[in-house]
Amino acid sequence: MTRPWDGIISEEDLRAYDAAGFGRPTGLGKRPALVIIDVQYRTTGTKPAPFFDAIEEFKTSCGQVAWDAMANIEKLLAVFRAKGWPVLYPYVAPKQSFDTGRLGDKVPALLGVAAKGYEFPPQIAPQEGDILLPKKHPSAFFGTPLASYLIDLGVDSLVVVGCSTSGCVRGSVVDGFAYNFRCTVPEDACYDRSHVSHAVNLFDMAYKYADVAPTDDVIAALDKIA
Repeated sequence: MTRPWDGIISEEDLRAYDAAGFGRPTGLGKRPALVIIDVQYRTTGTKPAPFFDAIEEFKTSCGQVAWDAMANIEKLLAVFRAKGWPVLYPYVAPKQSFDTGRLGDKVPALLGVAAKGYEFPPQIAPQEGDILLPKKHPSAFFGTPLASYLIDLGVDSLVVVGCSTSGCVRGSVVDGFAYNFRCTVPEDACYDRSHVSHAVNLFDMAYKYADVAPTDDVIAALDKIA
C-alpha cells in the first residue's frame, strides 16, 4: 500500500524506525468518538479552489485539499451518526483583543478573519447533540473541557480529522495519546496547506502516536465494533 510519506521519508529512516520497533498498531477501542477540528470556511473557503485563489478569500484557507478531505469527513460522520457515537467539534472562535498571544504574533491573518470564515460548511456542520468546543490553541485539549467530556461519554478512542495536519490535528493527537486514548487519523480526512508538512506529520503520528490509514480502512474497522 502506498503511504502519504512515500518519496519524502527516506528508506533509511523507515528502516531505522522499523528496526527500533516503532509504529505498531494500537487499534480502536469499543467506544470511539469523532473529533472534527477547525473545518470552517476560514480553512476550506466557501467553494473548492486552487490554493492561491482560495487565499484571496481567506488567508488561512488550504484550498482544494480541504474539499477533498471534507468528502471523507462526510463519510466518517455518516458512520458515527448512524451508530450514535459521539461527535465533537473543537474549533477556533473569533479572536478578541486579549486572545492574540503568540499565535497572533506568528500568524497575524488569524486575527482578521471575516465572520463568515468561522461558519461550518453545511455538509459537515454540527447537529443537535454534538459537542462544540471553542479553543484558543492548537491542541483541542489545551484550555478546554474536552477530556472531561470524553470521560463522561465513556470514550476510549479518538478518530481525529480536520485542519491542519501539522498543527491542530497533530497537537490534539499527541495530547490525546498522552491521556491514553487510542488515536486514529484517517490520512485523507485531514488537510494542510503544505503537502510536505502533511506527509511528514502523518508519518510521525503513525510511528509514535496514532494509527494512520485511509478513510475506507478506518470505516471498515469501525464497522467491526459492536
